Amino acid sequence: MNGRLPVVTLDGPAGVGKTTLARRMAESLGLAYLDTGAMFRCLALKLGPGAERLPEEELRERCKQWTFSIAGKGQSAALFCNGQAVRGEVRTEEVGMLAARIGTVPVVREVLRQAQRAMGEQSPLVAEGRDMGTVVFPDARFKFFLDAAPEVRAMRRLRDLENRGEHAELTSLTEQIRQRDALDRNRAVAPLRPAQDALIVDTSHLDIEGVLGVMLHHIDVHGGAQAL
Repeated sequence: MNGRLPVVTLDGPAGVGKTTLARRMAESLGLAYLDTGAMFRCLALKLGPGAERLPEEELRERCKQWTFSIAGKGQSAALFCNGQAVRGEVRTEEVGMLAARIGTVPVVREVLRQAQRAMGEQSPLVAEGRDMGTVVFPDARFKFFLDAAPEVRAMRRLRDLENRGEHAELTSLTEQIRQRDALDRNRAVAPLRPAQDALIVDTSHLDIEGVLGVMLHHIDVHGGAQAL
């Protein structure tokens, strides 16, 4: 396919539903699923607060302590760090902010970009994150950029937390999402933005099934799963 990688990318800001949609799409297409956000969160958790201020070479050496891999396809896909499954402890708002901070550091993005590309070259996959279609997989066969208003994303996050029995305040979640957006969109390295050839989908007034339908229809119209 004109040198394009058999990869589907889903990019977008925090709380837009990328993880759920990427898993569902991977399931529908029978592909592996790569959660790059979990890679940043896992590394941020292991490095700890203040890691973004470490000298470059020290940070690079510390990052080399951990290697990532994926196994399974669709809903059963799992991300591993040094052979251990990455679990829910990386999903807290605090770890998310740590991840946003180390995500501004070029050496961290370089290390993880190399790991992500290596996995994408090993097998067809659905990759979700912030710069999958622009930086990591610029030659991906299909690219999508998902977006929604901060207030909509905060409400979705609130419902998700409540369903897990966790307490949160909508005002606080909205502010955290706005701060995360500012970090992601204004960073000097790989800022959050749609790839020029990405299909932009506003998810504000669509449920998961609706967004998934839009994306699968786009893939079907442009060659379907056979193109992957």
